[in-house]
Parts: sequence; structure tokens; C-alpha cells
Amino acid sequence: MSTLRGRGTVEGLPDWDRCAVMGVVNVTPDSFSDGGRWFDTTAAVKHGLDLVAQGADLVDVGGESTRPGATRVDEAEELRRVVPVVHGLASEGVTVSVDTMRASVAEQALTAGAVLVNDVSGGLADPAMIPMAAANHAPFVVMHWRGFSQDMNNRAVYADVVAEVVSELHARVEAVVAGGVAPERIVLDPGLGFAKEADHDLALVAHMKELRSLGLPVLVAASRKRFLGRVLADGPDSAPPPARERDAATAAVSAIAAHEGAWAVRVHEVRATADAVRVARAVEGAQ
Repeated sequence: MSTLRGRGTVEGLPDWDRCAVMGVVNVTPDSFSDGGRWFDTTAAVKHGLDLVAQGADLVDVGGESTRPGATRVDEAEELRRVVPVVHGLASEGVTVSVDTMRASVAEQALTAGAVLVNDVSGGLADPAMIPMAAANHAPFVVMHWRGFSQDMNNRAVYADVVAEVVSELHARVEAVVAGGVAPERIVLDPGLGFAKEADHDLALVAHMKELRSLGLPVLVAASRKRFLGRVLADGPDSAPPPARERDAATAAVSAIAAHEGAWAVRVHEVRATADAVRVARAVEGAQ
């Protein structure tokens, strides 16, 4: 069943009648905006429950920073960070996604109660990921990705960023479907900030219709990212505001994305975005 403005539904997940809000729980010491704040399992679970109370429809749990330049954690450490938090939130009835590039972490998170795999590599980082997602009938986020965090800034070269991202996402979706994941369980993510400069990110936000032309639900993850800092800076030579001072700008992008038919937006600070997507829904309803 399609929803308002054709933003799409995802088999295996709740059917929201508006753009959903995905709250972020980073169980990491080094994430770009909140590293270390929720590193303890108890604190992370409490934070996730707080995000739901503030209006999050689902909570995305990750144990590995994917900020530019970040180094990878080993598998055992990622499992130690993620699985108990997923279990704690799922046992409270929270709709949980797991943010990981490792099939083993995703599979154990699904066993612990997660219902969505959010892989920023779209299955490219771990060849076991797509077979695992297919075998578990797991809804799966395919993000536009050109390489690991250590060198992704060097890959931010485009002649036409919108056309190239759409083309590369299309090719990746075909590979994921060929690997056994049902199209009805796939979500697209343009990968804002991943191998992209500020102008690239803004162009992708401005051309949501082209992203949605692939016919799949779209997740927009703009929260606190560098391109918003560039927009908010007083000038090209001025320092951007710190990540935690970009939440109002994030809510603005959330409203735009919701109005343009995004399936969900992924944010650190939930309350303002929860309000923004509800206002967007009300305006659409009035049309």
C-alpha cells in the first residue's frame, strides 16, 4: 500500500503515513558529533528510549564511526558495543535498525531484535552481507558509497553528482537484488557527506525527485553534517559552527526531505525534526 506522495513502504517494517524519523544512537568514542556520550550500554539504551519519547519512529544503533578519516574497529569490539544495546531497545518494543558494514554484526543484531540493516557501504564492504540479508529476509539500506572513511574525501569527484549518484545507486540495487534481497525490502540513501563536498550534498537534497525516480523509498541522513556547517558559516573563510549547533539546520533539511517524499530522515536530535515532518505532512494534507 503506497503512502502520501508515494514515499513508499518497506516490507517488514511499520507503515508510517508520513516521513519517518530515525534517531541515532552512536555507541562509539569517536563519532563526529556525539562520540563517547552513549558509549556505555545502559546510557545508550536510555538515550534510545529518550529519542523514542521525543518522537523517533525507529532507532539506528551503530558501533563504528564512519566520519571522514575514521579508522575501523575490530569485529569483536563492534559486537560488544552494538548487540547489547539492540537487545535492550528491542526488548522495550523499539523498532531498531543496526548501522554496520559487517555481516556478522548485522546477523547478531537481527537475532537480538533489530529489524533493519543500515549498511553505509550498500553491501560492498563485506561480501557476506548481501547473502546474510537475503537469508534473513532483512530490510536493507543501500547507501551510495565509494570507499572507506580513511580516503573517501579523495573520491568526491563528479561531473554531474546527481546523475552519477543515481546511476551508481541503480547499479548497486541491481546487484543487491541479484544477490537475493527482495526489492520490496530495499531503501536508498544518497550518502550525504560520504565522498561528497558541500555543493554535492546540497545538489542531492535539491534533486530528491531524481533519487526517487528509482522507485524505492529514500532515507536522508543529513544530521549535523559538514555541508550544513558550510552553509551556516559566516563566510568561506569562517569556521563552521560545531556539529551540535547544526540541529536547527538539520530540521530544515528534514522538512524539505519530508515534503519531497523521503521515506525517513536520520537525525541525532529528534524533537525538532519530529515536529518538522509532522508540519510537512499537515501541509501536504492541506494541498
